[in-house]
Amino acid sequence: MTRRPFARPLLACLATASLLAASPQAAQAQIATTVYDPINYSQNLLSAARALTQINNQISSLQNEAQSLINEGRNLTKLPTNALGDIQTSIDRTRQLIGEAQKIAYKVQDIDRVFDARYPSGSLQGTSSGRLVENAESRWRDAVGGFQDALRTQATVVGNIDDTRAQLGTIVGASQDAVGALQAAQAGNQLIALQTRQIADLTALVAAQGRADAIKDARAAADEAQARERSRRFRGTRSEYQPRDVSIFHD
Repeated sequence: MTRRPFARPLLACLATASLLAASPQAAQAQIATTVYDPINYSQNLLSAARALTQINNQISSLQNEAQSLINEGRNLTKLPTNALGDIQTSIDRTRQLIGEAQKIAYKVQDIDRVFDARYPSGSLQGTSSGRLVENAESRWRDAVGGFQDALRTQATVVGNIDDTRAQLGTIVGASQDAVGALQAAQAGNQLIALQTRQIADLTALVAAQGRADAIKDARAAADEAQARERSRRFRGTRSEYQPRDVSIFHD
C-alpha cells in the first residue's frame, strides 16, 4: 500500500493535539519557558545593579571607619622618645652652680647681711683699723669669688651645648617619625622644654656676670670710702699749716 505525501504532517499534528488534550499544564509550562520578557529582564538587572551599588557603598563605609579607628589609635600612641630627663639634668647642673655661689649668695637676706658687715654705707669713724683691714680683705675675696663663679657658670653653659645638640637631634628625629597627633604634640613639648633650658642657662650666665660686676663696683665704692677714712685718720686733729710773714733782718 502506497502512502500519500501529506500523511507525515498530518500525523505530527494529530500527535501534538493529543499531547495538548492529555496534559494542558505541561504544554503551558513548555510554552512559558520559551517566552522572553525584555521589560522584566531589565527590571531585574536594574535591581541587581542597585543592590551591588549598596553593597559597594557599605564596603567603602566600613573601610573608612576602619581607617578612622586606625588613625585614632595612632593619635593616641605615645612618643617612644623622652628627653625630659636629660634636660632636667642639665638644668640641675646650672642650679647647683647657683647654689654654690661663693661669699655673696643670690638670696636677698644674705646680700643685706654681707653688705651691712663689709660694705657699710655710713660713717667709718667708729670702725677700728683692724676691722677696716679685715673688711677690705673680705671684699677682695668677694670679688675674686664672684669672678670665679661667673667663669664656672660660663663653662657649664658652654658644656651644655653638646648636650643640647644631642637632645635636639633625638627630639627632631622622633618628631619626624611621629605617626599621630599625640606623638607630634609630645615632640613639640620636648622642644619647648629644651628651649626653656637654654633660656635658663642664659639667665644664669647673665646673673653670674652681673653679680660679679656688682661686687666689683661695690668693692670699689667701699674701698674709696675706706681710703677717705684712712686719710682722715692720718691727718689727725692737727691744725693745717698757715703761712705767715717772716723777717730775716732785725732792726
